[in-house]
Amino acid sequence: MIADPPPNPLGGRTLIVDANNGDSYPRPSAALLDAGEHDQVFVRPGIYEDKVFITGRPIHLVGADRDKVQIFSRRGGPLYLQQVPSGRISGITFRYVGSDQHSAMNLLDSTCVVTQCRATEGILSGVVIYGPQSRLTFVENEVCGNRESGIFVFAGAQPRIADNLCRGNHHFGIAVRDPGSHPELVRNQCRENMLSGILLFHHAEALLVDNICSENQHWGMVITPDCHPTPGLEALDASNILAPNPRGTLIVTDQPLGDIGR
Repeated sequence: MIADPPPNPLGGRTLIVDANNGDSYPRPSAALLDAGEHDQVFVRPGIYEDKVFITGRPIHLVGADRDKVQIFSRRGGPLYLQQVPSGRISGITFRYVGSDQHSAMNLLDSTCVVTQCRATEGILSGVVIYGPQSRLTFVENEVCGNRESGIFVFAGAQPRIADNLCRGNHHFGIAVRDPGSHPELVRNQCRENMLSGILLFHHAEALLVDNICSENQHWGMVITPDCHPTPGLEALDASNILAPNPRGTLIVTDQPLGDIGR
């Protein structure tokens, strides 16, 4: 846990969020509203009902520890980034506790870094990364207990997704869809998901190296015939760990969502 605010590498101010200190900001969104381009926001341990919505400007949001800092929302997802050109988010759990169709993290056409965070209880996927300008770096996060997939990449996004744990999601650990979508999927662990570890479908592409897809309910990896993984199909089993899973390591099928009636 980070007990004190880390130095601001940008040289600006550090704004403190602490619900128990009247001299600090009560919520992350309030501090971000006052933050300039070179300021960072540090969130002390606590549970904050809030919604972080940033569009068209950098974000520098640092939590003390994802096990100690939680941002939750009942109406809409707790994190929404749109066209965020740079910055970093770390050390926070984002939790959606509503009943509508929302994700814990909604990341559109952004190029910042999200690391050492947690996304949980999304009614849709835990994390959605989308848009042709999306070059996000999403590393060392935990994505667990979401009602659809853990991480869903679509609509032409090309993020780097590495060293994440995607566990116990209702569909897949990671899913990639659509022409132009081409994430780098490296060293992710997709375990104990209720369908399979990784899904590529509807003309998606992806780099798939050193991922572990094991102990899922169905397959290690599911791919539709119109997709283009790197390395090719014949080498995926050698470049990733796709066992043990009850149905096997890898299947190529034109009905990847047949088990859920889609």
